[in-house]
Formats: sequence, structure tokens, C-alpha cells
Amino acid sequence: MTDDYLSRIGKLIRDARQHRGWTQSQLAEALGTSQSAVNRIERGNQNISLEMIARIGEALDSEIVSLGYAGPMHLRVVGGRRLSGAIDVKTSKNACVALLCATLLNSGRTTLRRVARIEEVYRILEVLNSVGVRTRWINDGADLEIVPPAELDLDAMDTEAARRTRSVIMFLGPLLHRMEQFKIPYAGGCDLGTRTVQPHMTALRPFGLEVTATDGMYHARVDRTVSPTRAIVLTERGDTVTENALLAAARHDGVTVIRNASPNYMVQDLCFFLEELGVKVEGVGTTTLTVHGVPRIDRDVDFSPSEDPVEAMSLLAAAVVTESELTIRRVPVEFLEIELAVLEEMGLDHERGIEYTADNGRTRLVDLTVRPSKLQAPIDKIHPMPFPGINIDNVPFFAAIAASAQGSTLIHDWVYDNRAIYLTELNRLGAHVKLLDPHRVLVEGPTRWRTAEMMCPPALRPAVVVLLAMLAAPGTSVLRNVYVINRGYEDLAERLNSIGAQIETFRDI
Repeated sequence: MTDDYLSRIGKLIRDARQHRGWTQSQLAEALGTSQSAVNRIERGNQNISLEMIARIGEALDSEIVSLGYAGPMHLRVVGGRRLSGAIDVKTSKNACVALLCATLLNSGRTTLRRVARIEEVYRILEVLNSVGVRTRWINDGADLEIVPPAELDLDAMDTEAARRTRSVIMFLGPLLHRMEQFKIPYAGGCDLGTRTVQPHMTALRPFGLEVTATDGMYHARVDRTVSPTRAIVLTERGDTVTENALLAAARHDGVTVIRNASPNYMVQDLCFFLEELGVKVEGVGTTTLTVHGVPRIDRDVDFSPSEDPVEAMSLLAAAVVTESELTIRRVPVEFLEIELAVLEEMGLDHERGIEYTADNGRTRLVDLTVRPSKLQAPIDKIHPMPFPGINIDNVPFFAAIAASAQGSTLIHDWVYDNRAIYLTELNRLGAHVKLLDPHRVLVEGPTRWRTAEMMCPPALRPAVVVLLAMLAAPGTSVLRNVYVINRGYEDLAERLNSIGAQIETFRDI
């Protein structure tokens, strides 16, 4: 076998093992071999027989590995079916990746409960593992344990994994306290046009961080004589920018005031986690955060991130476009209140249960039942705003909802350079979406959905919107190369199938 083929097989085996929640040692035990042999296989440094590939596939219950390299994953969707029953909202993807980056602040053991099992999390774990952080899935793969080393080996960083996630930019905040110079790869993630990292640099410069970008890497230097002398004013009220500033302030020996901060759900979860680490944070949920940092953190902590309001919105949109009655449980309602108010004005028939508290002890949850509704287009345009406005990531779902409503809806996605363009992919499924400019689309409804075979848009939320439209289209549709969906959603196809959808995953052989 060629080295390239061995590397591809090794990556498939590694991904399947991590999806199962096994360590290399556990797989080695199941195969009757050594952990070092599994390590060599996963790195593509050992010849492997077809018999061994079959044994690994059987051990991991993974048809993908037993077939060898099979290319990207696709979905075959039989649409026109009503959904029914109840489904739980998973924990927040965006909170989980921020918390994983935040574990670099702590010298002790961190246990995160009900971590989202998604590609974005796997990529961050690969980066953490490569620099010496020990991680393992526990409690049948539900929870994650993270133990950092005394010294990080950044020279060994898995740059390929790092380039596939934008979240690696949040390594800057914690790393500036651990070393005086280091480098990380350019941030990747969704194709959403130009997304400058300059606001991050502006936020971190008061802590002595200076960054130059050359040869695909950010080269960072830290001047220990520099520390904030006044409030840090963020030039962008972004979620990851705020999180990076929080991560830097957490181990700054003093009080840091961060103004124009994002009060969004993942930022709040990070603040709650920092409080578990002994860092006092005042103003959680507002645009001014006051952080009482501690120079050293060495605590064994146990934390449960809250549920994902964007996934809740996805499931709500699925019920609307398929004209279904569906109960969505564990909805973080405080981060969906504006969306629900708009949908109520459009005519959504829904019922909210009694509020209760998430496992983090702070976030308010409800169970939400959505019923088939005759929707009218909203009077005003749909546009995102920082919390408590319509969430930036929830805007694309209004395209599918507007396509199901009577009338014209203007959607203004002003944040990203080209995400609105991907919403025109709904036209291939029968919608009438007119692109007015790179940020605005006009959606005419209602829609008679039809089937199509198409490539998955390269941006996460528009990709899921296309999948939801396929659920509404009578007949069989195919959505090809759905890696971007797996970046942000855990077992979405299987979970939709549990409430009445008919979606089959397959690969080209």
C-alpha cells in the first residue's frame, strides 16, 4: 500500500475510534495488539492487511473502516414526511469549543459533561492531544475528561486539524500566559468570506501580545512588562473576540474591564466555567464584563455546558417546513425569545412548558411544542443583532421558514460577506429566493418544494437549511459531502430519523 493510502486509512480509523469514544489503548485491547501499534496505524506508518481493516471495522462497528477509504459522506433524504414525537436539544457546540480552549488555563483536571460529539470538537481535541493534553471520553462517551501536561509541546501541533477549525484562534488568550513566544496556524472553519482576526489582536494587545502573520502561521510574542492600564474596548462585539479577551483576563493578576463585550450564550457559559476555576466575573449577560483574574489556576472542576439555541432553532424550523407537530425539549428560551416573538407575529402555533434550569445551574430551559401553522411573512425585515436580538446563526433558518409563509420576506444577513448567497441554493428545491446583494435576499412564499441532488453548501447553517428543505420536498433528494453539517451537529440524520424523517447516510465506494 502507498504511504498516502495508509495515511487515509489511518485517519478513517482514528475518526471512527474517536466517534466510538475509545482510546487507542481500548482499541488495541479489542484487537489483541499494542497501543503503539494502533498509534502507528492511525499515523499511516504501518502496513495494514485487509483482514486487519475488517477486524478494526468490526471492533468499532464502523462500515466506513471496513470498506477502506470511501470519500465524503452524503445523505439520501426521502422527504414529504411529517415529523412527530419529542427530541432533546444537545449541548452548545460553540460553548463546548470555547470551554476546550479554556482548559488550557487550568493545571488541574477538567470534566465536561454531555460534550457535543461533532467534528469541530474532534478537531480541537486533535490539536490539544498533539501538544500533550490528555483527553478521554468517559461514562460511555457522554462526558470528556481533560488533563493538561506541565509543559505544552506546540512544535508538535497537528496543524492540519488546526486549519480545519476557526476555534483555534481562541488558543491565543490562554497561551499568552504559558509562553513568551509561540505560533498557531491560520484559523479555518466555514467559508463565510473574509473574517478578520484584527479585533482579536486589538483585544489581546493590552496583555502584551503582538502577532505577525507569515507563511500560514500566526507568530506570537508576549511582552511580560505590558498589562492593561484601562478598560479594553472591543472593536467588534464578537463572540470569539469576547471569549479570547476573557481567556486572557482570567489569568491576568488584576482586574480587567471588557467593554462592548458579547453577552451571547457561549460567552455566558465560558463566564460560568471561569467562575468554577476561581475567576470572578461581574456583568455576565451584559456588554461590560469585569474580570478578577488569578495568576495560577490548579483546580479539578466539573462543568456542564448549556443547550444550543441554534440547534433548537434548527429543530423548530424542521417542524415548520414539514408542517409537523413536534415537541422540542430543553430549549434555552432566553436565547430564542426574539425569534419566537417574530414567529408568533407570523402566526406560529406553539406552546411553552414551565421553565426549569439547565445543568449549569444558570440557563433557563423550556419544552416547546410546535404545531402546523399558516404563516404570514413578517412586516419588518429579518436581520441579526447582538444578544438579545435575533442570533446571527439563526438568520438562515428564517429563509426556509419564510419560504413556507405567505408573502415576501426580506432577510438581511449583514455580518458575513457571502453567507446569504448560499441561501439561493433553496431555489433548486423549488423556493423563490432572490439575491439582492451579497448580504440581502428576498424570499417569496409559500413554496411547493421539489427534490434535487446537490452539493452541500460550504457554510454550516445554510447547509442545514438545505437539508430541512429536502425533508419538506416529497420524493428522494441527495445532499452530497455533508462534512460541514457534521462540524456543528451530532448525529443529526439519526436524530431526525427518530422523530419520523427518512434519511440514509452513504459514501461513494
